[in-house]
Amino acid sequence: MRILMFGWEFPPHISGGLGTACHDLTRTLAKHGHEISFVVPRADVAERRTHVRLMAASHVEPPRHATVEEFFHTLNLHPVDSLLRPYLNEQDYQSALDNAQARAERTPESRSVIAPGSHYGRNLMVEVARYSEAGEELALGGDFEIIHAHDWMTFLAAIRAKRATGKPLVVHVHSVEHDRSGGNPDNSIFQIEKLGMEAADHVIAVSHYTRNLILSQYGIAPEKISVVHNAVSRRQVGKVYHVPRIRPRKTVLFLGRITAQKGPDFFIEAAARVLEKTSDVNFVMAGSGDMLPRMIERVGELRIGTHFHFTGFLQGHDVERMYAMSDLYVMPSVSEPFGLSPLEAMIYDVPVILSKQAGVNEVLPHALTVDFWNVDDIANKILAVLKYPALARELLRNGRTDLKTIRWEVAAERIQLIYNQLLN
Repeated sequence: MRILMFGWEFPPHISGGLGTACHDLTRTLAKHGHEISFVVPRADVAERRTHVRLMAASHVEPPRHATVEEFFHTLNLHPVDSLLRPYLNEQDYQSALDNAQARAERTPESRSVIAPGSHYGRNLMVEVARYSEAGEELALGGDFEIIHAHDWMTFLAAIRAKRATGKPLVVHVHSVEHDRSGGNPDNSIFQIEKLGMEAADHVIAVSHYTRNLILSQYGIAPEKISVVHNAVSRRQVGKVYHVPRIRPRKTVLFLGRITAQKGPDFFIEAAARVLEKTSDVNFVMAGSGDMLPRMIERVGELRIGTHFHFTGFLQGHDVERMYAMSDLYVMPSVSEPFGLSPLEAMIYDVPVILSKQAGVNEVLPHALTVDFWNVDDIANKILAVLKYPALARELLRNGRTDLKTIRWEVAAERIQLIYNQLLN
């Protein structure tokens, strides 16, 4: 089957779990003989060989038959001249603008590229519209049977491709604006998400948690939505990055965006309570985000800096090494559509403690769970896992059993079934 797939990140250029999920899903679909053209806003594709055909929308000159304003008027949307993500501060905003300007001065084609590592930039809606125009051109010039789009930034491109070609459209919802914004959604993004789901022939949600949000917030018909859980790929880990865990101090890891959605403040408060009971623990916060400066300040206020480390944003092999060095992974997310990182940690035989507000719990029935706000419970469970090796072994044994069923092969089979139903 020939698939035209729209995304906004793909390894090695990733800022989160979406890029990893797209890579592993497309790799599995390719193993089944499907031919995938993956369209991204930007990609260094000149010398990169991979299992999909990467198509950079930034390299396509979009048609000039309509202005951006006319396009948004047609869809009842309007461009917004601001940084919309709540976790970006003024310094990050200015830095993103300065970097984009510098790139544009060095390389003309970069004027249409969304800045790497930043979800929002100057005139982001204009960039989304430009991407959608380029996506339509690529669709008209290609030979494919189905359109598959990941998350809101690609939905307008997918809609235009569907209208231009008449091919069926699947939209894949990895997260929704209600979650990302902490309950204060930007209306323009919300409207794009709603348009994409309404225009789609079928909607894939990464969890029942996300499906329920789609039903309650967007009013999409239940029969139109299928849940396909993300998975994890077991690579040759532990052999290359094996790190002996017999050390003076145990290591407890938080890995993710340091934003309100991920609950880093609850992790720090729990760490302080743990350190009141024992000094044989180090805590690591790996990631970046708008709350990072405040988190560093809070660690100083609590006087736990000698037991706390901030690594900054990690990717690739550095992430794998970090898992290999850890004795426990904690994800205290306030709201998490799915959450791949606990599965990645479990591959390295790292026990996990998860927020009850995370979609990944649906596939990990044996994991220890907590309410994100209950820092005393988080601290007590951290202490229990570190103090009682038998508990840690039991968690790992159950986790290995759960992981056997959490495979991209299963996800790909369910998506293939959706494709076939739409085509037939």
